[in-house]
Amino acid sequence: MTTVVRAVARVLPVPAGAGLARALVERNMLAFRHGWIVLISGIFEPVFYLFSLGVGLGGLIGVIDAGDGRLVEYPVFVAPALMAAAAMNGAIYDATFNIFFKLKYAKLYDSVLATPLGTRDVAVGEISWALLRGLLYSVAFLLVAAATGVVTSWWAVLTIPAATLIGFAFAAVGMAATTFMRSWQDFDYVQLAIMPMFLFSATFYPLSTYPEQWQWVVQATPLYHGVALVRDLMLGQLGFGLLGHVAYLAVMGLLGTVVAARRLQHLLLP
Repeated sequence: MTTVVRAVARVLPVPAGAGLARALVERNMLAFRHGWIVLISGIFEPVFYLFSLGVGLGGLIGVIDAGDGRLVEYPVFVAPALMAAAAMNGAIYDATFNIFFKLKYAKLYDSVLATPLGTRDVAVGEISWALLRGLLYSVAFLLVAAATGVVTSWWAVLTIPAATLIGFAFAAVGMAATTFMRSWQDFDYVQLAIMPMFLFSATFYPLSTYPEQWQWVVQATPLYHGVALVRDLMLGQLGFGLLGHVAYLAVMGLLGTVVAARRLQHLLLP
């Protein structure tokens, strides 16, 4: 098992120059070797949504305007959004609840910083692990979506790096936010942010259905950019507009990583 974990760790999407962070990712993999059922349980939620809303409700809705005059079946419209949400949920929950426990109760990072790892390595390692969890959920969902026939373009393979970017953005911001939390009650704010985004980021109906004065609010949310990016790729609609979504998520992830590293240094190395 250890040999397999080390082999996987060598190909993880950890930024160049942050090789020490791989040790923390490997540690997390080993920690889940007996709790893998908890790790994969998150795969089923977006799949249930796809069959209940996409397929079930989709039979009543029929076709829907995906924007720019693109008429698609409702399951084809909602599947990309659910894939983006899977990447978000997998990353954000690991980067908040789990990291809060390690930081406040397990005191894991006090021990980690006694090694050659620094606060930047801790931030990069934990964010990489969290985005991997989101990526796992997204890839599993993509396979199910392809098997059910709601994937209509080969460009959908690009949704995998897109899901990685979504996971990176939410994992980084989630970890940065966690460093400010004082108790478990503060996690109510996580739900307060995640649930409205899940429901109102053009996830289940097009942006054009919102009142015009609210459309800019929807377009300002991070998940909207993730949904729009994955949806265009899954529908095979490539254009320069995708670069805007990529830039938004990349900047969000980089800023979150910087804040998380600095906050860890403030909390653990006063």
